[in-house]
Amino acid sequence: MTEQQTYDGPTEIVQTTNLGTPTAFCSVRDIHAYYAESYIVQGVSFNIHEGEILALLGRNGAGKTSTLRAIARCDDPEVRRGEIWLDHEALHRMKAYEASQRGISLVPEDRRIIPGLSVEENLILAQIEEPIGWGIDRIYDLFPRLKERRNQEGVTLSGGEQQMLAVGRALARDVKLLLLDEPYEGLAPVIVQEIERTLRDIKTLGITTIIVEQNAVAALKLADRSVIMDTGSVVFDGSAEEVLENEQLRHDYLAI
Repeated sequence: MTEQQTYDGPTEIVQTTNLGTPTAFCSVRDIHAYYAESYIVQGVSFNIHEGEILALLGRNGAGKTSTLRAIARCDDPEVRRGEIWLDHEALHRMKAYEASQRGISLVPEDRRIIPGLSVEENLILAQIEEPIGWGIDRIYDLFPRLKERRNQEGVTLSGGEQQMLAVGRALARDVKLLLLDEPYEGLAPVIVQEIERTLRDIKTLGITTIIVEQNAVAALKLADRSVIMDTGSVVFDGSAEEVLENEQLRHDYLAI
């Protein structure tokens, strides 16, 4: 067993490696990840159940984005030990494109809208072949503003509209696990509220989501549970409500 120090309250302690297929929908087990020789993710473990939204929080440099990228099986960071399971499949044995085919969709902080392509072309390209996810019309139902700008070049959209496009593009696949890296970054408060409403709509559809966000209060109000990281390790795993109600915890690890 790997024990993690927590504040008072219910906490999940996840066993590490060689334990067979886990029962949780997504299970991160004793992940150790590096950028070259920089040891960034130091034995991170947590579970997320189907339909939950998990807020992965912590100060800058805590290892949140690296953990998210490890789950998505990106080339960086390099995962040298640990297991990642999604819906009974071993993601840690897969390349990034294989994880994507299994339903992992990462929305990176920089959004990566493709220059020279319209909004609709960005969405169509994300589907690769025959639509197996939502389809364009369903994405437009969720994001009416994208429909209004369907012929506009994606990179010319406002920041909030680009975030909508990035999320819509992720949903164009058959998504099982949506990974959001700083979805509110650089957005005006009124746009943050709009994105937040959209994420609540996604939540009602039962899409399992992990959100990394510096705007911790906004993320916690959306989330069911929270994992807090500090210097590459998990220091708290419990309900989002616990974090909102625990001033000392927020002060120590979130500076709020």
